[in-house]
Formats: sequence, C-alpha cells, structure tokens
Amino acid sequence: MPYQPLADRLRPQKLDDFFGQEEVVGPTSLLKLAIEKDEVPSLIFWGPPGTGKTTLANIIAKATKSDFIEISAVDSGLKDLREHLAKAEQNARLNIKTILFIDEIHRWNKTQQDALLKAVEKGKIILIGATTENPSFEIRSALLSRCRVFILKSLAKENIVKILQKAIVDERGLKHKSLKIAQTEIDLIAELSLGDARTALNILEYAASLNNEITEENIKQALQRANILYDKNGEEHYNIISALHKSMRGSDENASLYWLARMIRSGEDPLYIARRLIRFASEDIGLANSRALEQAVAAYNACHFIGLPECGVILAQAVVYMAKCQKSNELYVAYEKVMDDIEKTGALPAPIHLRNAPTKFMKEIGYGKDYKYSPDFDYEEKQEYLPEELKDKKYLKN
Repeated sequence: MPYQPLADRLRPQKLDDFFGQEEVVGPTSLLKLAIEKDEVPSLIFWGPPGTGKTTLANIIAKATKSDFIEISAVDSGLKDLREHLAKAEQNARLNIKTILFIDEIHRWNKTQQDALLKAVEKGKIILIGATTENPSFEIRSALLSRCRVFILKSLAKENIVKILQKAIVDERGLKHKSLKIAQTEIDLIAELSLGDARTALNILEYAASLNNEITEENIKQALQRANILYDKNGEEHYNIISALHKSMRGSDENASLYWLARMIRSGEDPLYIARRLIRFASEDIGLANSRALEQAVAAYNACHFIGLPECGVILAQAVVYMAKCQKSNELYVAYEKVMDDIEKTGALPAPIHLRNAPTKFMKEIGYGKDYKYSPDFDYEEKQEYLPEELKDKKYLKN
C-alpha cells in the first residue's frame, strides 16, 4: 500500500503481541482455550472503539487457519452477504473454515441480520460481529442466542503506554524516525487517547510527522489536527451533536439540517442520532407539542427498518420538524426539581389514604380510608396526593 496508517501497520498478528483485555484473552480465558483448540464459536465483540475487536478477529482467523472475510455493515448489504456465503459454501466443500467478520454489525437491519441465521446454525460460517452498541438491543435475539458475547473494555493507560513504546522501536512502526520522546510525553498521549489504542497511535504518528523530537506542544497540535476531522467517537463527535441540539433548540432548521448531514456524511450511527432526537423531543419541546415524541420514536423505528443511506432523509424530516416546533422545557425543569426533592427528602411514604388495602388488617389500620374516587366527584375532589412533607408543592406551572 502507498500509505498504511501506523495503527494498521502495528496490528498484532498473534495473541502474545496483544495488549490488554486479559479477562477475554488472558492465559486462562475460555476464548484463548477455544483458539488453541481451534474450536472458536460464533462471537460478538462488544466494546468502545480502539479496544481490539478487529485485531482479535484477525488473530483468531490466523490461529485457526480459516478463510477470513471482513466486511463493514456500513457499506455492505444483502447482495454482498450472499456472495460471501456462497464463498463459504465452496470452502465447506473443501473442508476449509470460514470466518465472517462484520464490523459495526448493529448497523444491519432485521432482514440483513436474519440472512445470517441459517449459515451460522449450520456451521457454514463462524460469525464474529463487532459492535459499540449494547447487543441486547441492537442484535436480533435469534442471532444473538447463537453467539457468545465478549465485552471489551477501554484499554488501561499502562496498556496504551506499552503499545506506544512498541510503535517507537518497531521496524513496522516509527523506528526509522529515531524519535526523541520522554516518558512524560508517552504518558500524556496515553492519557489523551482515553483508552483508545488507535487514537493514541494516530496522535503519535502525526506528532512524529511534525518533528522527530516529540514535545508536549506538537502532541497538542496533533490532537487538534485529529479533531478537525469528524471522529464519531472522539471530541468532535460531541461538538457536532451539541451544535445539532442547540440549532434545533434555537429553531434554526437550516443549521439543524447542516449538522445532521455532517454527522451522517461522516459515518455516524443513525440510531445514535435518533436516540438524541427522542431525548430532545421531551427535554426541549415537551408539553409544547406532544407529537414531537411520536415523530422521534417513529424516526428511530424507521432507521431500524431500512438503515443507511435510505434513512438519512427520515432523520432529516425529524430534525427539521423538531427545529420548527414550539419549544418548552417546563417538563424537563419540573422533572429536575422533583429529582432534587427526592434527593433531599429521601423515600417519603405515600399518604395512607392513597395506599391499597388488600388485607383486612390493612383496612383496620387505615389503609385507603377516606380516599375520594375521582369519577364520583367529577374529578374536582380536594385531597392531598403528595407526601405530607411536600404538601401543596408545585413543580409545573398552572
């Protein structure tokens, strides 16, 4: 390749070179034992970016001498899947195992995920899916039940430090640059990467392109350079979603549409955007337009059904609708006040007249006594519904 990123050049080829995730692939782990015995089942790796999901899939393929097929759910569909499954059928006839690695498998809709079932059930493929989303919600239950789920955690600082130290002296890494870098600067990069090995290596590589002597200043420059590009898991991710949220709150539908398009164009998960719209519908629109929540939930479901690129215009519709809606944060403010009172007063008991009395003893001690059944009073009865300590408290405006 004319250019291969440092993170790809240094990708470990065997478990001995893999740093971190001891609970998953440590010396006594079930997965390590399965790899050594060449009995790897279908797997789902769930964890944040840069924790080694793709790397582990590659290591498993090499260790088990399998035909490794890697695809991304972002830019692959049913047609691509059928072609790969046909290849797996040919491999099976030659007694060759096939590992199908699907990155961001949560991006596939129900139909696409269901298409995998038969091949997994019959053992035509060993499926390894990678996801940053909770598989209980994003992976079809029928498919999930046929896979072992392994949770990968953000890498500890000491693991990131080892990866950076290796990159500095490795022939495949930056050894040819003879970098001058103190341990304090290595520690700084490790801290800035927030447990993401890929981010750490990207910062190191860009800093090295500025100067052979790595200083705190060019590390900061490298980090700023990385943030110019949209990273769906980094700081700019939060900057852009904040811009979208505030543009909708400010009723600027044009800016809202722009920030939405920026996120979609950069590969953001449409379900993440849809979830933020659901939150926005109650937090910023709330009682001013109760239909906003329906729109947001409908947009989420539609994104689940059809996925990208088709769901982009659905999100656009929802975003513009939210921006044009009348706004009210009354509900959000009231809810925060209630939570604050609960924090201050603790678990106050329900008034005795509001309590159920399923037993004779409960009735005898006053449970439910003098409760006024609202329909009998045309819903104009006067009685207290809050605990005594919060009597007559108002959270919402009249």
